[in-house]
Amino acid sequence: MTSSRFGGALTAAALMIASPALAHVSFENGQATPNATYKAVLRIPHGCDGKATLKVRVRIPEGIVAVKPMPKAGWKLETAKGAYVKAYQVNGEAVSEGVTDIVWSGSLDDAYYDEFVFQARFTEAYQPGATVYFPVVQECDGATEEWTQVPAAGEDPHSLKSPAPGVRVAGAAATGSQVVKAGPLTLEQPWSRATPGAAKVGGGYLRITNTGTAPDRLVGGSFPLASKVEVHEMRMDGDVMRMKPVEGGLEIKPGATVELKPGGLHLMFMDLKEPLKEGQTVKGTLVFEKAGRVEVEYAVRGMGGAPAEHQH
Repeated sequence: MTSSRFGGALTAAALMIASPALAHVSFENGQATPNATYKAVLRIPHGCDGKATLKVRVRIPEGIVAVKPMPKAGWKLETAKGAYVKAYQVNGEAVSEGVTDIVWSGSLDDAYYDEFVFQARFTEAYQPGATVYFPVVQECDGATEEWTQVPAAGEDPHSLKSPAPGVRVAGAAATGSQVVKAGPLTLEQPWSRATPGAAKVGGGYLRITNTGTAPDRLVGGSFPLASKVEVHEMRMDGDVMRMKPVEGGLEIKPGATVELKPGGLHLMFMDLKEPLKEGQTVKGTLVFEKAGRVEVEYAVRGMGGAPAEHQH
């Protein structure tokens, strides 16, 4: 399939849904909550110079505890354990040792993609806003890829040739203003992604729940760093990804929850005046047919980021 079949819509969409370095090993969710369990989904997109991947080794950084890897069918799972530099409090108990390395051994052809999963807990060793890097070594048939480079202070991790996959610790205050009430509508966790310097579009995402007895429609909004805000949808039309505005606005039916997220329904910030930067918050508005104009604040995550998990 050639890029011309996708057209300009897919080019714009890719800025929002694609990781800036698709060839790199990365985590599906690039953000973790402080002092909470994190599900790490490590993505292996290719082999080593066309050769099959035979082992995936993950080094667990100090301060990451309660590590439990998920077995994979057809793969051998091994872990190494050791003492921590200091003891950490987990559910009221002091933990002084645990898993320091995870190794999956098997075979993954270069033509295929796969994921390797483990859960872990981010302790108080990492403050909100910090990025934690997990060195990964990918061993292949006669070749090795070492995803172990960690950026220096102020250095762009995407400029590195073989960056270690990182996870950013969310700010504790970031969840305090994530819920907005507007009549029967509840708006949760508005967020966006950082954009490259030359990008002219950005994406907005959130969850909207209608607790009322009548439908409402999201018909638009405003964003100070963009000329206009539109509601868009993405869907496959045969083997072609298409993106287009939602005509007449997005309906939120009574009792329904609609999630705007990468790869599906989303807000499009058109003609950006400047890049969106990780860590910043940007105030904007959403306009509903019945609820009217509602003020929201978007938390800007990293380029490969995702929202914090909903707390139940």
